[in-house]
Amino acid sequence: MVTIKQNLCIVKLKEGDIMCKECGCGENHTAHAHGVDVKVSILDANDRLAERNRGYFEAKKLLVLNVFSSPGSGKTTLLEKTAHLMRGRLRMGVIVGDLATDNDALRLEKAEIPVVQISTGTMCHLDARMIADAMKQLPLDDLDVLVIENVGNLVCPAAYDLGETMRVVLLSVTEGEDKPLKYPPMFHSADVALVTKCDLAEVVEFKRDDALAALNKIAHHAKIYEVSAKTGQGMQEWCDELVNRVHRLHHGELDDHETHHHHH
Repeated sequence: MVTIKQNLCIVKLKEGDIMCKECGCGENHTAHAHGVDVKVSILDANDRLAERNRGYFEAKKLLVLNVFSSPGSGKTTLLEKTAHLMRGRLRMGVIVGDLATDNDALRLEKAEIPVVQISTGTMCHLDARMIADAMKQLPLDDLDVLVIENVGNLVCPAAYDLGETMRVVLLSVTEGEDKPLKYPPMFHSADVALVTKCDLAEVVEFKRDDALAALNKIAHHAKIYEVSAKTGQGMQEWCDELVNRVHRLHHGELDDHETHHHHH
């Protein structure tokens, strides 16, 4: 474990960590073992550990967000702005997943929140064991919200439950309107969808109605917020959503359909 400054840690992956075979990010599990598809058994093992994570988080009454998006859709900027707006309202910590570099974690550390960086090397997603290891580096008893910034990827992370309370997926106006139609598993699994960089919508000729129609078709159960971390548009409503969920979590009022394990 390498510690950078006071509240930022790097978690390096060990040999034998799970890699997916389908996206070419690793070669560990391309064979079949005893006639059982190894990927299925990997996901089963991951789901068991995810449930253990979830029980641990629930015992601490911690709202845990698993945040997904393509690279460059504004996850880190959104979380920086969220951290600033939440100061004095909610205590927030972040686990950041990236293949390489700790750039995002260092940016988030400037928001004066505890941050742990997971460097995945060749892996294109986080898994439940990585979260179990990383969360030991955070003061969970002093947090209300734990945000997991997953690796920028709209394919592999969808399959891996981490024990989160809710899934948040970002769709940037710069990406085009049809991302939900192209990556349905990811968007379908979302509890909240954030349309980001709305300040650029006019410049990139973003077709808002088409995007919302695609989201409502694929992620029909998700709450949708249109936000701009740069101008602040929609950010207060997004933060109010988190404050409301934390309040109801603390009072045992979150319904099963509002927590992510309902979707599994």
